[in-house]
Amino acid sequence: MAYETEPLFREDAYLATCEATVVAVNDRGGIILDRTIFYPTGGGQPGDSGRLERQDGSTIAIATTVYGDDKSEIVHVPAEADTLPDPGEKVVCHIDWERRYRHMRIHSALHLLSAVLPYPVTGGSIGADDGRLDFDIPEAGLDKDEITAELNRLVALDEPLATEWITDEELDANPGLVKTMAVKPPTGSGRVRLVRIGEATDLQPCGGTHVASSGEIGDVVVAKIEKKGKQNRRVRIRFADA
Repeated sequence: MAYETEPLFREDAYLATCEATVVAVNDRGGIILDRTIFYPTGGGQPGDSGRLERQDGSTIAIATTVYGDDKSEIVHVPAEADTLPDPGEKVVCHIDWERRYRHMRIHSALHLLSAVLPYPVTGGSIGADDGRLDFDIPEAGLDKDEITAELNRLVALDEPLATEWITDEELDANPGLVKTMAVKPPTGSGRVRLVRIGEATDLQPCGGTHVASSGEIGDVVVAKIEKKGKQNRRVRIRFADA
């Protein structure tokens, strides 16, 4: 049986704490809440870690967060399996905010990278200090310094990041919105979430967490460009102060 968890992070990525009720503990010891601020692993972004505060003041450390039997169920994976809550118990969620915020900054920077390099994306990952995108580029003539300069120019514009929703049918009618080749945005619920940067810098489907404006990303550098196959180029970025 799958349970439905309200994903509070979807509407407000800056929530660092919230109250919730335990709905169930699955057969693997995963904790399912009625609502959460913990982002589950997906789209190249790691699941959030943090803790659940119980009413007696004790805490349950959460090592990571994942989707359950379907995308409506979010499972909080405890670091230790010996102290689990009971269904119906009230808890307070606390995410590791510093780690999450760094994920948000890197994730938003990768959206800018996909605008700087307008090629099909074949893969990617997000970390707390760096991230990467893989591009389908027939001829590699990429210059690290030029890409770094253009990325930081877009960061310095301090453009707003906003979300909007379109229907599955609208996405089907605009296939150019989807930049990823291997991973397609989830459809079937009737609508798809888009993340927009500025008026025209970038617009693409995304379910992850992002900063409110590009200026929050801070300076980044292209750390490495690698050849991963005949047409695949991996571009890795990191924070300039990392």
